[in-house]
Amino acid sequence: MMVNEGDKAPDVMLVLTDGSTKKLSAFQGKALVLYFYPKDDTPGCTTEAKDFSALRGDFAAAGAEIVGLSKDTTAKHDKFIAKHDLAIALASDADGAVCEAFGTWIEKSLYGRQYMGIDRATFLIDQTGAIRRIWRKVKVKGHAEAVLEAVKGL
Repeated sequence: MMVNEGDKAPDVMLVLTDGSTKKLSAFQGKALVLYFYPKDDTPGCTTEAKDFSALRGDFAAAGAEIVGLSKDTTAKHDKFIAKHDLAIALASDADGAVCEAFGTWIEKSLYGRQYMGIDRATFLIDQTGAIRRIWRKVKVKGHAEAVLEAVKGL
């Protein structure tokens, strides 16, 4: 499935690192930055998480929460958060349901080898649950700042 800007965000269940679950609709009333990344503790994913963490206060001041999501377990997320002193929420999508709902589980290629993986993508969901902006195939450098500007424009 592929979602587009203007669509209502799929009301999927997020499994957060504290072990709780939260439906996406529970974030309504605030903007939500939901970003998908391939794997904890890899260079690009670490930089992205640190960049969003550094700007967390600015996102909060603009009325937005941030949730990063990968297929890593919550236990792995906990280690990732502790190791890099991250200040954002992370969610585990072990069964891939959230990735499927947002169209971020894609075929990738590395050194001629085809495989399935998470597309580094970010979705800006407004206070009503509508997807206002989508960034696909994200380049990490400057991305968190660009998303913050979009949040301020809501």
